[in-house]
Parts: sequence; structure tokens; C-alpha cells
Amino acid sequence: MSYIIPIGPYHPALEEPVHARLIVEGEEIRDAEVFIGYNHRGIEKLAQERNFIQTLVLVERVCGICSHSHSLTYAMCIENIAQMEVPKRGQYIRVITEELERIHSHLLWIGIACHIVGHDSLFMQVWKDREQTMDTLEALTGNRVNYAMNIIGGARRDIDDDMRRLILAAMDDLEEKMKPITYWLTNDKTLAMRTKGVGVLTTEDAIRLGAVGPHARASNVNIDVRRDAPYSSYEDFEFNVPVVESCDVYARVVVRVLETLESIKIIRQALEKLPEGPINLGNKIPKVPAGEFTARHEAPRGQLCYKVVTDGGPNNYRISLHVPTFKTAPTIPVMLRGNSVADAGLIVASIDPCFSCLDR
Repeated sequence: MSYIIPIGPYHPALEEPVHARLIVEGEEIRDAEVFIGYNHRGIEKLAQERNFIQTLVLVERVCGICSHSHSLTYAMCIENIAQMEVPKRGQYIRVITEELERIHSHLLWIGIACHIVGHDSLFMQVWKDREQTMDTLEALTGNRVNYAMNIIGGARRDIDDDMRRLILAAMDDLEEKMKPITYWLTNDKTLAMRTKGVGVLTTEDAIRLGAVGPHARASNVNIDVRRDAPYSSYEDFEFNVPVVESCDVYARVVVRVLETLESIKIIRQALEKLPEGPINLGNKIPKVPAGEFTARHEAPRGQLCYKVVTDGGPNNYRISLHVPTFKTAPTIPVMLRGNSVADAGLIVASIDPCFSCLDR
């Protein structure tokens, strides 16, 4: 006999409201449905009532983890419509902030994954190292969550020699601390039993459903906007795009560990090759003509798209957000089928969901 087990929309284990309905026989999940829309805030409508500077503040608050990604993608749209050329130094500073944000996001997710499987000592260690990255972001930007590093035309804050040394030292320290973390994540038997072969998303299903970011790369889909459609001078940096073939929760852990190390590599290159010159075009924004532009961006969770339409006035005519979780959420029912109820929470969390982004 089949039973329906509801998870959410309000549940003590959920940080954001989402509703998953599991159809089970015994302990086995036979089918599942996911319902969204519990966190809608009307961001796109609010943006139509704000000017371009005010919108930067608004879109930074779509998500607390990838706030820099949202403001940067929006800024790229306005800069392209207004034909503004961001100074090279400003582009490099944007990249440094973005990669620090990626490290912070990945370490946050790895820690949560450890907590879900009951490995709380490793969870606390990972989050301790994540705290150092957040301290670095605070030193660079002045903030720990919404960084306010982007303005239309470049970056808000410069990097002097002292800040450069501080960030490089933080990256050296983090790289050393990632060695034991990587060892335990890849060799611990308990973690292996809870993650290997669990929540499988085949390469074919990942492509069919349009998965993006680390979630897709853990299913052997070799995509990354930073490499495939470079923006903000990403073509100047050498880095690998980690791809794993096992297509399970374990692969999603490994991909994020490897991407953290690649982000450290990119930050070092950007600091070593940081160009001279201004970081932005000044505080005065030129008149933004009527036009439209769609920008693609590799946020920590995957491809983030913004389409902005302007009509020559001071406000946005229309703004449309297409966030990574919108593409990865449809993979949840596929991954849940055939697994046990006990693994449902881990499988849902394995996409690194942000339902604030999704519902916006």
C-alpha cells in the first residue's frame, strides 16, 4: 500500500519554505512532487518602480548567499545597454569578490551536507573555515552578507597592497585547511555509505531537465559560463572546470570541494595580475537609452540570467530573473525515486537549493 509523506512547507529542518510530497511504499520512495511559491516577494515588480542604483540594492537581497552575483549580473545588463566599458581593474575586483563568494557558498553547503548525515564534527570544522572566508569578505567589502561591491560602471572599493596581502594569506591558509577536509570527505566510510549511489541524476536526465552549475557538473555535464561565455575578464584566468561521473550526492560533494580549490587559484591570479587604473567610471551614470540586454553569469549554484529592458527613462521598464534553483529543482523528483525516506532530506539539499532565489 502506498502512503503520502509530506515534507514542509513549514518544517523545523527547512530553512526556507518548500513542500515536497513523497509517495512511498514501506521505506522506498516511489514518486515525489515538489511545490514552490511560498517565499514570493515580488522582486521583478518592485524593480519596475526603482531607478538603476536603487535596483542594485534590491537585487542584492534576492539571495543572501549569492548577493554579489545578482547585483553584478544586473549591472552588466545596464552597462551593456548604456555601452559603458568597465575598467579592467574594476573587472578583476569583481572577479575576486565573486570567487570569495563562491568559496563561502560551497563551504556552507558542504557543512550542511555533513550535518544532515550526522557528521557534526566535520560540519563544525568546515564552517569554522568558512568563517575565515566571511571575515576576508568583510575586510574587503565592509559587509558579511550583502557586499555592496558593485556599482554601475565598476567596483565600489579598491584593493591596496595591505588588502592584497591579507587576501593572499587567507587563501594560502584556506588551501592548507582544505587538505584534511578533502581527505575526510573522500575517505570517511560513514559519509560514503550515506552519499555514494544516493540521489542519482544521470547525465541524460541532467541534460533533459536543464540542470546547471555544480549540480550538472556532478552529473558529468561539462558546462560553466565563466569558460563558455567569459564575462568580467574571466578569459584572462586559467582554471579547470571539475566534472564528476558518478552522478550521485557524493559527486556533488566532490565537485564543490574541487571548485573551492579552483576559486583559490583564480583569486591568486587576479591579485597577482591586478591592473593599474581606476576601478569604476565615477558616480555619475550616463543616461541609459531604450534597449534590452540578457546577461549570463556563473553564480555559485549555477547559471544566473538577467534580462533588463529600458525605455529611456530613469527606471527599469522590465526585469526578468532566471535563477539556478529554477533549473535544478525539477531534478528533485527524479533523484528521490527509488531511494529511502531517510535520504529524502539529503537528496533535496544536494541541489544546494535557494528557494528565496527561486520564488523571488
